[in-house]
Amino acid sequence: MTTLETPRADFDALADSYDEQGYVLVKGLLSREEAADLRTRSHELIASLDRGDDPTWDAAAGVAMGRATSLQHLHDAQFHDAAFTRLLTDPRFTDVAAAVLRTPDVQLHHTKMFIKPPENGSPFPPHQDHPFFPHTHHRVAAAIFHFDDAPDLKGCVRIAPGSHKAGPREHDPEGSYHLPDFPTDQLVPMEAEAGDVLFFTYLTVHSSGVNESDEARTTWLVQFRDPADPPLTDQHTHSLGQGLILAGSDPTGRAGQA
Repeated sequence: MTTLETPRADFDALADSYDEQGYVLVKGLLSREEAADLRTRSHELIASLDRGDDPTWDAAAGVAMGRATSLQHLHDAQFHDAAFTRLLTDPRFTDVAAAVLRTPDVQLHHTKMFIKPPENGSPFPPHQDHPFFPHTHHRVAAAIFHFDDAPDLKGCVRIAPGSHKAGPREHDPEGSYHLPDFPTDQLVPMEAEAGDVLFFTYLTVHSSGVNESDEARTTWLVQFRDPADPPLTDQHTHSLGQGLILAGSDPTGRAGQA
């Protein structure tokens, strides 16, 4: 597993590893105390908004062997609590984001908060993020902030190292875009601790399992891109704040456009 013990380590080596493996797990980007505070804020937000919708994919039933599972989520947490706004421009995050994109310019695409409930937290089948918002040069990435520990028992993210090198794959759109025939033995559990952040390209095949533990798994997903990489479609333009520059500047002058 590719890991970085400190965000201030050799960013060139980090970017090389990301290019080769399609991901990097940064250990301790946030302190455990910071992660605990953000976990509390996440659960309070979900409870206070009480929207009741469940984003579990229909395709997740295959991973869960047909059993009923559930998931809680929230788009655009940075529009509900300033702690998340500050995190988006925290240099500890943006320095790594710029390194893996190999550009000083980092632009927000969207954010999602996920809480996998205990015992039956929904999984995600193998997929790439690419078909949801394809871009011209594929300089689009995700960062998953872990606000509590995420062992495999909690349904942690699983990554297929090097899978990004094959480029965009043909997905089954039924029940949300997924790869039903992808070999599951190629998916490696990315067990993480509170404060760790997993970065991966939107071409990397990934999945997650069912949370079978007695504790919730709480994460915040931030999708970001090189602002010089034009989107190919107008998919996923509903996210608030899309186009916000998190580091550097927008050399294209098209900020906020899909």
